[in-house]
Amino acid sequence: MSAQASPSTSFSFTDSDVDEAVGLANPVTAQRRRALLDIINRLRNTGIQNDIDLPMIAVIGSQSAGKSSLIESISGITLPRSSGTCTRCPTECKLTHADTPWTCDIKLHFINDQQGARPRIVPFGDAISSRPEVEERIRRAQRAILNPTKDPKVFLEGAAPERNETSFSKNYISLEISGRDLADLSFVDLPGLIASVGQGGNVQDIELVRDLVISYIEKPSCLILLTVACETDFENQGAHHLAKEFDPEGRRTVGVLTKPDRIPRGEEESWARLVRNEREPLANNWYCVKQPSSHILAQGIRWGEARRQEEEFFSRTQPWRSLDPLHKTYLGTGNLTERLSVILAELIEKRLPEIQRDLHKFLQQTEREISTLPPEPSSNPLGEVLKVIDGFKKELSERIEGTPGEDGLLQNIRPHTEKFRRRIRATAPKFVPWERNDAHRHSSLPTTFLANEEEGNIENFRDEEDQDDSSDDNDGDDSSEHPDRPPSEPVYREFVVEPHMSHFPSRSRTRELPDHYPFVVQKMYISEFVQKWQRPAISLFDAVYRILKKDINKVVDRHFARMGRGGAKQSVLMIMHEHLDEAATRSRERIDWLLQLESSPATSNTHYYLDYKNKFLACYRGFRHNENAARNIWTANQRGVNEAISALSAIGINIRPADLPKLFPSDPMEPALNIMASVRAYFQGMIAYKRFVDEVPNAIDNEAVRGLMHGLDQALRDGLQLTGADAQDRCAIMLQDPPSVATKRQELNVKLERLKAARTELMRLSV
Repeated sequence: MSAQASPSTSFSFTDSDVDEAVGLANPVTAQRRRALLDIINRLRNTGIQNDIDLPMIAVIGSQSAGKSSLIESISGITLPRSSGTCTRCPTECKLTHADTPWTCDIKLHFINDQQGARPRIVPFGDAISSRPEVEERIRRAQRAILNPTKDPKVFLEGAAPERNETSFSKNYISLEISGRDLADLSFVDLPGLIASVGQGGNVQDIELVRDLVISYIEKPSCLILLTVACETDFENQGAHHLAKEFDPEGRRTVGVLTKPDRIPRGEEESWARLVRNEREPLANNWYCVKQPSSHILAQGIRWGEARRQEEEFFSRTQPWRSLDPLHKTYLGTGNLTERLSVILAELIEKRLPEIQRDLHKFLQQTEREISTLPPEPSSNPLGEVLKVIDGFKKELSERIEGTPGEDGLLQNIRPHTEKFRRRIRATAPKFVPWERNDAHRHSSLPTTFLANEEEGNIENFRDEEDQDDSSDDNDGDDSSEHPDRPPSEPVYREFVVEPHMSHFPSRSRTRELPDHYPFVVQKMYISEFVQKWQRPAISLFDAVYRILKKDINKVVDRHFARMGRGGAKQSVLMIMHEHLDEAATRSRERIDWLLQLESSPATSNTHYYLDYKNKFLACYRGFRHNENAARNIWTANQRGVNEAISALSAIGINIRPADLPKLFPSDPMEPALNIMASVRAYFQGMIAYKRFVDEVPNAIDNEAVRGLMHGLDQALRDGLQLTGADAQDRCAIMLQDPPSVATKRQELNVKLERLKAARTELMRLSV
């Protein structure tokens, strides 16, 4: 077995090597294969490999497995050698057969500077036309990669920091090598797997390198070029176990045996079985290569001569010379390089349609994600803010005027308006034309003249029937404090005229005739039911206020939630709440004014007042005199009533059924009945309650709802300070993205940029 080569020993190059075969002796490659390899290289330059699985070859192996020597034999360059781990970042080799002089361009690919950063491709010096210069340029490029915060130029000029910023990096170096004697091939050389670290080493580097290798070989389109040194026990080589973990069936692994001249005596057959694919079989087989010994390397051997010596070694050395012709095709660097080029081209051709579909899918997905972000800050911040304000006011105005749908503002207010009307209607005074002790013997009055009004036409006079029936109408907002229909207590006949009552009307008499009572009596009863109107009115106002505030919050959220960092939304909410409170104050003042107005009874609707008074007086009088007769009169289509009206008409007296109770004899309680009828008529006859149930909702609507739009534009402009000299700057601050959104936007824009660049490259493919 030959002596082991020193780690610092490598192939030596001179410019005269240009006429020698490198890797392959004058390979003949098809144009299609070259085009396929070229498109993948261009796609990788866009950084699209972060999003889409691109076909590639990743060279992996344990330390001292001969990986660097293999790369050198394929690429025709010398890699830097040093003690310990040689490769500390991925090195991408792009070999292109071209009918031009040999050149090598070295570039730095920063794809992992920081989250969301755009990939940077930095040319590292001018193109190299002399092979001996490559080794030192790669060494300096690696320093630049391991110190990403520093300007790469300082390392190009030869700077060597005492300590690197990072021991390994996912950023990579690319070598774009072209010449007449190269195969069309592209691969990535990954740092060798570390089994242990020496003194001063970092134990974390073991896992760091392993994770870096996994990030490549875990991808389904990665062809794993596994290097295994024959001088070390096969089972103890960690790279083999890692490759098997991610490619258990061996479908995308190509095995390469190195250092076959160092196989311990007696173990040759076990390694030959790998090449025959009898042991640890792989879909693309095992290959075996032989690089020059350290002694020969020291003599400065040329590449062409190295390949001839490799061929001679396999033809003269057992067990390789005994292999059948088929398995002999798996021996030598040239056969390996040719096969790798074919496999990679086939893999690319197979993956291209899938790459195009994936690219289209990711483009659409990224554009959708960008569309869900808030609008990008405008170059005209003030104009953008004013535009959003106009849209906000427009929607708010439309909702105030009325929009279709169950969730409209007016639709939400209407049930509370109906509830208010019922509550005011329920305050109607319930006069009973009998004494309290006698009321239980009398049934309710069928007041049919109220049949076309409200929800009932029955006047209940019994205590047990005067209970609150509000449970079905209560919406839970104020049930404990303001029941839906507070009952009016029955007012019996003796309450109106008996002298022992504290509010006996006769105590208020001055110079009136005996059958007359002063107006203060009616006013007292009117004041009693008007006082009950305040709570329903305030309840309606409170309900409308809550609905308005909730609706405002929703509209503000729709227009301002996605603006900037949230400060604009909070400012607008504060402005709108203050503006609403001002409108609410005007509304409350209007309600108080209406209540004050109703506390002084007055009406010019004499016709309606007298009509209802006569109806109620006739009803009260009739039921006191003859309950059955009165019931017949007030029940429609009674035959006797119709005959009586016809008989009176025959003698020239034209009356209606409601006029018949006037024919009853005078009642001694006539003054009390007059008071009762007068108060009840004022409440009912298109006067007090009907006026109030219209005016209060109208006041709230005019002052609080529609009134919300009054002065709104100026309030927003003043509140957001959009009229000053610094308005543009203030709006720019308002429109600033939150840090999370800014980061997300940057990430997506960078992703979209590389996806579009990749699409452009794919469109250029013409084969």
